[in-house]
Formats: sequence, C-alpha cells, structure tokens
Amino acid sequence: MVEVPMKHTLRALVWLASVTALTGCQNVKPWQRGTLSDMTMRADRDPLGMAMSEHMYFSREAASGGRGVGGGGCGCN
Repeated sequence: MVEVPMKHTLRALVWLASVTALTGCQNVKPWQRGTLSDMTMRADRDPLGMAMSEHMYFSREAASGGRGVGGGGCGCN
C-alpha cells in the first residue's frame, strides 16, 4: 500500500472544501423563478398532510400549536 503524505491529503481536503463552498452560490435567473415558485416546491402545498403533521406533533409534544414557540406542554416555559 502506498503512503500518501499528509501534505497532499491536507491540500486535497482544502481543495475539496473550496470547490464545495463555491458551488453552493447560485443566482436565480428571472426565467427560473417561475419554476421555483411552483406549488410543488412549497412546503405547505398539501393542507391535509400539514393537518396530519400538526396532529402528530401535538400528540407527541402535548402542546397545541407548538411550532416556533419555545417550551413544551409541561408549563415550564
């Protein structure tokens, strides 16, 4: 098995991190905004699914409407 010097490994990791960081910066073109604003891209596109998720969250947390609010249903906020 060939030993790879630590210097080369570190250089490769820095290069990989740089490339990964640079590829995440994308500008949305005006003609692409219609696709991104489509109903299928929304998190709340399914009212029944959202109601079921809220019910499950309420049942587990014992708190009504506990989204975005600190504390649990125990009254220890």
